[in-house]
Amino acid sequence: MSRKPLIAGNWKMNVNHVEAVGLVQKLAWALGDFKYDPTKAECLVIPPFVDLRSVQTLIEADKIPLAWGAQDVSEHENGAYTGDISAEMLLKLGCSYVIIGHSERRQYHHESDFVVNEKTRNALAKGLTPIICVGEGLEVRRAEEHVPFTLAQVAAALEDRTPEQVAKVVIAYEPIWAIGTGEVATPEDAQEVCGAVRGKLAELYGDEVSEQVRILYGGSVKASTIVALMVKPDIDGVLVGGASLNPDEFALITRFYEASGGKSW
Repeated sequence: MSRKPLIAGNWKMNVNHVEAVGLVQKLAWALGDFKYDPTKAECLVIPPFVDLRSVQTLIEADKIPLAWGAQDVSEHENGAYTGDISAEMLLKLGCSYVIIGHSERRQYHHESDFVVNEKTRNALAKGLTPIICVGEGLEVRRAEEHVPFTLAQVAAALEDRTPEQVAKVVIAYEPIWAIGTGEVATPEDAQEVCGAVRGKLAELYGDEVSEQVRILYGGSVKASTIVALMVKPDIDGVLVGGASLNPDEFALITRFYEASGGKSW
């Protein structure tokens, strides 16, 4: 089964709504200059909440071939949850994706596997595609427990979900020790865990579901490293951090297929 590659740029807490317009415009120009083919890869930008309306307006008005999504969603549907953003609100802003369980949310906001599961449930119920982040810290990697640790996070995030629901999610493997540190997991490191994740999905939900789920790698991804990752059989895209704020660099990452050495997607 063919899985369309997903190149997702997480802007994190950078870029105000005015700067967001300029960034999207520059990215659109760069993609055009580099002859981006949206049939070969899906390009997704994930701005801060306050930028979403500006990004939506520009992309829709100029018919830019980009998708956009949010960096988080509340586990609650609505109500007295000051500061939370509901899935319904994101839908009204045209979002199609939402990041759930990013390592920074788990670390700095103490989000548990239960909260990640609830957010996943809520996103799916409203028709958003969750990008569920999983991955280990350095101490787990050194103990060579990275595979079971990550698979436990996957199972917890998807507990009580149906096979039909699971087929719609995206899993992003992000080794925490390789995020914003300059350290990069080797393509073999990334494939080891991404392959194990696909195997776990097959075990829990069957081969057909497992073959539909896109699995991304995230962690200091650059244009110079993208092709070596994308040729791996179980890596279906990347979750890009800092490099997504550089339009030319992100455009080069998005058109990885031009330098793929003959592999077709």
